[in-house]
Amino acid sequence: MVLEQDDILFFRENGYLIKRGLLCPDLMERARNRLWKGAPHGRSASDPATWVGPFNEEEESRQGDNVRRGFRWLYREPGKEPWMVELLPKNPDVWSTAEELLGAGVIQEPESVRGIYCTLPFGEVPLPRVQPHLDAYASHLGVLGYIDQVEPGGGGFTVWPKSHKKLYYAFESRYGDKKSKNYAEIYAQINAEIPPVEISGQAGDVVFWHHRLGHNASGNGSARIRQAIFYDFVKRDMSRTLELPPANDMWCDWSKALSAGL
Repeated sequence: MVLEQDDILFFRENGYLIKRGLLCPDLMERARNRLWKGAPHGRSASDPATWVGPFNEEEESRQGDNVRRGFRWLYREPGKEPWMVELLPKNPDVWSTAEELLGAGVIQEPESVRGIYCTLPFGEVPLPRVQPHLDAYASHLGVLGYIDQVEPGGGGFTVWPKSHKKLYYAFESRYGDKKSKNYAEIYAQINAEIPPVEISGQAGDVVFWHHRLGHNASGNGSARIRQAIFYDFVKRDMSRTLELPPANDMWCDWSKALSAGL
């Protein structure tokens, strides 16, 4: 897949990009089925009434490869299985898009993905106000793929467009997690002034985002479990650039098309 100039400009300006229908249907079905091997007793794929959260105290697991807490279910165990890597980062269209954004031949080969990340339906519980966050670990480009339909208001991945332009300079280094002294002020401004955009979609839709873009998962007001696969693309030179100060040109580590704004 070749990105259009408008795609490059949209990513540069807004910090994210949506591409529809990229993922393999057979592998997505396998992932949806695999999820239920990690479900607690009484929660069933065939009974939507059992999908509604939150997890009760007996069902909760706060550590390891199958985290269940409140309305969140982070099933990391399948992320180590090779077919999961083929499903998302090594999908040919996903990989080629990452190379168009970061540069060809410079990305570390993926060995695993984060896993299947889910948000249970909230049922009668009021949806909370979602606020932006950033991931604490170092990466260049985040990517998620929906493996099932995500309706509007259904817990979709939510972004704060253009926040990457401010948050990139709110850290002491390009990819490390040490915040600068003005981070709190910048974060508060973004949280107050930038309207969040929740991304709904169909199974197979993929979202790419800049590592300093504010993002989060919204509360799920639908009757479906929000199911997504996550991965973080990292360039091979991360160890060299990790603690360098933010550059005047925030795109200097990206592809020529992005750094040139073409």
